[in-house]
This record gives sequence, C-alpha cells and structure tokens, in this order.
Amino acid sequence: MGGPLLWPADEVWPVCDDAGAHEPYNLTTPAALYRRREILATAGAREPLPGGDFLTAKERAELDAADALDLDDLIDDPIPLVPVAQLYRRDIPDYAGPDGTDLLQVLWCPVDHSDRHYSPRVFLYWRDSSAVGPLLEAPPEPPVISDMYLPIPCVVHPEQVREYQYADLLPDDLRERLDEWDDDEEGSRPHYQSDLSLAPGWKFGGYANWSLTDPYPMDCAACGTTMTLMFTAASTDWNGMHCSWRPAEEEPTASPDTVGVQIGRCYSLYTFRCPESFDHPPATAMQ
Repeated sequence: MGGPLLWPADEVWPVCDDAGAHEPYNLTTPAALYRRREILATAGAREPLPGGDFLTAKERAELDAADALDLDDLIDDPIPLVPVAQLYRRDIPDYAGPDGTDLLQVLWCPVDHSDRHYSPRVFLYWRDSSAVGPLLEAPPEPPVISDMYLPIPCVVHPEQVREYQYADLLPDDLRERLDEWDDDEEGSRPHYQSDLSLAPGWKFGGYANWSLTDPYPMDCAACGTTMTLMFTAASTDWNGMHCSWRPAEEEPTASPDTVGVQIGRCYSLYTFRCPESFDHPPATAMQ
C-alpha cells in the first residue's frame, strides 16, 4: 500500500486533468502531512507534558501554520496521481487482469471529486512484472492533496476469507429468515451483516456493504454491463476493539488504522470493474 510501485522509467507518470471536478476540501501538501504525522507520532509516544498538554507550543504553532496554507488555486492544474496499492497475482487468489499480466497497480487523484460523491478518482493499471525493465526512481509529488488520501506505505499480508452478499440483495425468503435469526436475542451469537457476511477493511474482490445508501446499480459507462467489485480502500482495517474480523495476529489494543486513509466519514471506497473488458473505465461507490 502507498508505494513504491514497479513503474517503468520510460513511462510517463499519470496525472488527473479533471480540474473542473476537483474540490478544495482538507487541502494540504505531502510535506506538511508527513510532518503532521511525525509530530503526532512523537507526541503520542511520550509522557504527557506539564499541564496535560498533548503538543508543545512549537509543535502546535507548526501545525497551525500548515493549516493556514492557501492551496485552493493548485487544484486548477493537473495533479500527479499517488500510489494506493500494488498487488501480485501470486498473492491474490482472486486476481483478475488481462492475459499476460500478474500485477495490478491502483492509483488515485488525491483530492475530492465532485462527480464521484466527493471521493478520489481511481485509476487501474495492469502489468507483466517480468517485462518492466528499469524502474522510475521516484514519482512526481503532487503539489496539493487532501489530508485524507495519502496512504502510509506498508506491506500487505493477504488472507483469503469467504464473504456472502449484502443482505438486501439476497432472495426475499432467505433475507427474511436471516432477519428472524438476527432478531433472536437468545445467547450472543454473531449477526449476519456485521460478523458473518462482509469483511471490513482493505480487500480485493468480495462484496460491497451498501448500508449507507442501500444498493444501487453499478453499470459500466462504456457498455452498460453490471460491474464487479474489484478493490476496496477502507478508513480502517476492522471495526472497533471487539470486531470479529480483527486479525488474530493483532493485539486487542492495536489500532485498526494502519494505512492512514479516511474515506468520507470513515466509510469505504469500492472500485468496480467491467467484466466485459479491462479497458473499460472503473467506477467507484463510497459506502
């Protein structure tokens, strides 16, 4: 997650030139966000300051100065994309990509887009990793980003789990049986929607959780075919301290926020692909 990417040195780094859709929300610079994360990590690791303050006066002044930056005009220019994820066929049992590829790269424009429900615009790239050749040393850094859309670089350890469809998309008779089962308060058994069907967090494949808006059609803009969920970027890796989806390797007190991304008000961003052609543009839904 978050790069670096296996990107050819002779391939131009992509930009988002959809300036008319860029929205000036929560803007900052990559350097200012890196520094904010450093300050907050330092403050969180030390003993409380005299008087119980979390930050020193110098740290608070530095953060206030970064918050006061006027960056709105920068969204009128093309914005270099930022790396979000790099996934290999060997690691992803449900990998889907064009023939001859073994690598999926997910990038996005790191500012809100008004035509995408105020979330990032996602771009997908597939490659044959053995044919990349010399690598780009460092991608261009965007001059402006939303402070919610710059992932913290980290490795992934994929785990395959079985998911089941969102309850409202199941046949009526099965959904009614599940509702009755969930309403039975005897014991403390898990619930279908939160514990047994839809894994939270970052994932490849599976099903979307439509609990924010209820389900709506995700049809390909190029051919009208019903699209398939491909990739999910989430605000947290699991939900809360006692979530049944928390990896067993994680300590009970571990933070579920390891990637540093926030989608809306702690939602997830679902990226769908067209099953008819990998050349057709992806679509996204924030839920």
